[in-house]
Amino acid sequence: MNKSKIDWTDYTWNPVTGCYHTCPYCYARRQSARFAGDVRLNLADPRCERYQGQEGFYILHEPFITRNERSISYPFGFAPTLHEYRFDWPGKVKNGANIFVGSMTDLFGYWVPDEWIQLVFTACERFPQHNYLFLTKNPKRYSALARARKLPSADNFWYGTTLTHEGDDVYTPVGINTFLSIEPLLEPISFTVSGDLSFKFSSPWVIVGAETGRREGKVVPEKAWIRDIVNHCREVGTPVFMKESLRELMGEEFLQEFPVGLLRKEPSLKLKKKLWETCKFCGVENPKKEMIALLYRKKRGESAKRLGYACPKCFSKLAQAK
Repeated sequence: MNKSKIDWTDYTWNPVTGCYHTCPYCYARRQSARFAGDVRLNLADPRCERYQGQEGFYILHEPFITRNERSISYPFGFAPTLHEYRFDWPGKVKNGANIFVGSMTDLFGYWVPDEWIQLVFTACERFPQHNYLFLTKNPKRYSALARARKLPSADNFWYGTTLTHEGDDVYTPVGINTFLSIEPLLEPISFTVSGDLSFKFSSPWVIVGAETGRREGKVVPEKAWIRDIVNHCREVGTPVFMKESLRELMGEEFLQEFPVGLLRKEPSLKLKKKLWETCKFCGVENPKKEMIALLYRKKRGESAKRLGYACPKCFSKLAQAK
């Protein structure tokens, strides 16, 4: 389990990896290719165990270590893989945290075996001090599990739906924590959806983000699209969390709000001293991972020295001034 660079969560945890979606903007597929090693050799390894004999589905009981003692996170590439040895990882974090489950998969994709989902739920229930956030492009799987009474409804379970187009299905039942992730924002969203789930959105939380990376044809959202989302959320009292990819576009209108159930607890003074930093310009205090280190060298080849830290807002102003 890793401290996350995703700004709406504290950790990412991937007991299942791999995906059959074909999203052209997918960061997870690119990342898995970087840390897969030689997939052909890995598939020939005796530790390569197929789930119930199915081609293309794999189980790892322990970390995959190569002959040269290199640990490989995705030895079977982006094929669906159950990492059983990761089930106890949330227990290594004693203080309650927000954990994004499945950043390298769609845990509720149509291809994922029910057994894998239930094993993940069981692991979550073993460590109730955390909030668990799930995200899918297949919200009908949530509905099917709920009808079968296999979808936990505890206060620390949050079920998210990725929405990139106005007609996408969403999942917002009464009595269960849900959220919408409108990322990447590819077109204006009017918040009236047709289809099996026709209603005006009333999710307890909305995340908005722009497409990142260098993909040819990348969509750059318009400021008016984000304003429409914020205005709707203000009408229904829904907090809005804009990802860092929107900070420059939105300027003073930039927001990062959490619902009450996911508000980060104030850290102890000892922990704050270790993991937080103060902006050298405005004095705001933020977690170190959200700050930008200011480094300098007196001459080429010399090791960089740190002047301090800047918050993203001040750093952006500094960059524009130059």
